Amino acid sequence: MTPTPTCKINLALQGGGSHGALTWGVLDALLEDGSLVFDGISGTSAGAMNAVALAQGFAKAARQESDPAAAQALGAELARATLTELWEGVGTMGSLMWGAPLPGSPFMGVLNQFFSPYQTNPLDINPLRKLLERVVDFEALTHPPMEGVVPKVFVCATNVRTGRGCIFSGRKLSADAVMASACLPQLFKAVEIDGEPYWDGGFSGNPALYPLIYGTASSDILLVQINPIEHTDLPNTAADIMDRMNEVTFNAGLLAELRAIEFVKRLLEQGKLDPTRYKKVLLHRVDGGSVLKGYGASTKTRSDMRFVRELFELGREQGQQWLQQHRSDIGVRQTLRINDNPA
Repeated sequence: MTPTPTCKINLALQGGGSHGALTWGVLDALLEDGSLVFDGISGTSAGAMNAVALAQGFAKAARQESDPAAAQALGAELARATLTELWEGVGTMGSLMWGAPLPGSPFMGVLNQFFSPYQTNPLDINPLRKLLERVVDFEALTHPPMEGVVPKVFVCATNVRTGRGCIFSGRKLSADAVMASACLPQLFKAVEIDGEPYWDGGFSGNPALYPLIYGTASSDILLVQINPIEHTDLPNTAADIMDRMNEVTFNAGLLAELRAIEFVKRLLEQGKLDPTRYKKVLLHRVDGGSVLKGYGASTKTRSDMRFVRELFELGREQGQQWLQQHRSDIGVRQTLRINDNPA
């Protein structure tokens, strides 16, 4: 019997190409457990795909059940099914380059020195869009019939003109917004929304945490991190250097936000800020980056079914371990030590 959800929490889902399949596994474990209520989800790139797929399950349940508790229970089941449909769809496509830092292959390196996607992909073909539109009903997602059942979704994309991150949520959430969040400029044309061009959200927030702080009631944020923070070995080949540059770039915004949150938390504890105006955030993390470190950045574009399933199982293990170790910490104490992320 599924336990009644008792713990409200936010999710922050990093992007990282097909490594997002590990996040799928983490989410599957959390949904299977049944003890959590997801207040909000912030996602970038593959994290945005996972975010809307999870929320789609609860949106569908809210249309089928009038009782909130029944809708929550059914939503967890349907969310697991929707995430499975999404990633099995990715797996059937084989090897794709999507929403992730480019691997440092010599061919792609030379190609991108001389050609842009406006020459190499003039029709702007991206099979992920069709998959996304088949799996997610954005009309149902943006017009939930029941309050408190469907998590609030925040998707980050980078405005090409201003260089700033833009958050799409509520009625502004769309397939275009998710594709913009996963738009790597070396591979795809900028996604235009309301006359503004957007690139991958990883350049500005991978993922963005502030929407969860200001846009939800929950103080707890569980970060599912799939980009390694640290590397002990010094990269010394062109490919390894490029891979590490991309990891550093796509983690920079997150690290800055983590430091800012920790700074505000210290000021609150010292009584220097008004607690009625500033939320005390409790941060938690599933560290998928350390698990994925051995795979290398080039595997972010590998998406055959065997590989996707392998990462899914790794993610389930990580999710189950986190629940076992930290379920009782939700709403009580922070378990992510910011000092573990030196910068």
